Amino acid sequence: MKRRDIIKGLSILPLVGGSTGWAASLHDTSKPSPEGPKRDFFKELGVTPVINAGVTMTFLSGSLMLPEVLEAINSTSHDFANMYELQDKVGAKIAEMLHVEAAMVTSGAACAILLGTAAAITGTDHEKIKQLPNLPGPRAEVIMQKSHRYLFDQAVTTTGAKIIDVEGAEEMEKAINERTVMALYFNAAGKSSISHSDFVAVAKRHNIPTLLDAAADVPPVENLFKYQKIGFDLVTFSGGKMIRGPQSAGLLFGRKDLITAARLNHSPNEAPIGRPMKVNKEEMFGMYAALKAYLERDHKKEWEDWLQRTKRIGSQLESLQSVKIETVIDPGPANAFPSLKVTWDQTKIKIKPEEVLVALKNGTPSIVANGKDDHLTIGVVLLRPDQVDVVAGRVKSILQQAI
Repeated sequence: MKRRDIIKGLSILPLVGGSTGWAASLHDTSKPSPEGPKRDFFKELGVTPVINAGVTMTFLSGSLMLPEVLEAINSTSHDFANMYELQDKVGAKIAEMLHVEAAMVTSGAACAILLGTAAAITGTDHEKIKQLPNLPGPRAEVIMQKSHRYLFDQAVTTTGAKIIDVEGAEEMEKAINERTVMALYFNAAGKSSISHSDFVAVAKRHNIPTLLDAAADVPPVENLFKYQKIGFDLVTFSGGKMIRGPQSAGLLFGRKDLITAARLNHSPNEAPIGRPMKVNKEEMFGMYAALKAYLERDHKKEWEDWLQRTKRIGSQLESLQSVKIETVIDPGPANAFPSLKVTWDQTKIKIKPEEVLVALKNGTPSIVANGKDDHLTIGVVLLRPDQVDVVAGRVKSILQQAI
């Protein structure tokens, strides 16, 4: 399922579910704080909290940060730090965890694409870094498969580079010239005319660095290691999706010389193209804590918890006439996790899936789910444990009223 396709079919809010794994560690807001009532900023600002029965989307604030991440943020917010040193130390730890030469924290995966492209153009040349995106002479060129063009490739052209579309390895080979600085592979593209390995092989023959965008491509956890083994020089993942770090953070990792150049194009350096995309110290500590917690998680147990959630919601909905449920697993590579597909006879339950989505979004609490003309899709992986039955009950109530 592509990120752009997901955006089209969404409804909205926070989360509900089983008792183990990923979501079990989310805050249980049903329990009052022993310190008394807290200031409600949602209420104070008139912002509607949302239960996310969909997938990780930026406009829905990504995911919910792990308790370990919040602890890292809170515990480091009371002192200053030298940002160069912090990026050094955090980057080294992340590189060690991911078994790569070097790594850095970025302000999301889109920033990582921009910084990776900038690194390929400028290297460590301070004059070029200062001039980007207005380098004199012909524009730098970045090769992409035509089927891989997507909304986020604007991060490439923001550096002043030009994207060259190709189809197939032979066309890619012919497109490489003295202006070619990089080749970008969008991992979640629906179709590829060049395999991962062939893409890397062509680029390496011409000493052209490769960058793979895998922003939403965990689970499985193995994807964090898979693509550098294939030979990609740079890889980026979003920090605020299923890794559950800060929403505005991301990871860029791979070849040390390219990460060094990417960092020179980033804050806290004062004049490069990446200066507006700064990452604060709390996000760096938080991203380190998130990745560490993600790698240490019991992923099999988490997966079983997700499956149990689909069964739990499905068992409540199946009691209605003509309702059929099915646990479906997106093949990925993005959003490759279980969700619940719900269908019904619309002559007996007289409501369309899109009308259910609107009712969920406009109700209290507001719930966002997905769907198409013939079915409703309920995501379970972003639900807090206390929200699973809330979502099931709301969907069941909406369908019951349409009988």
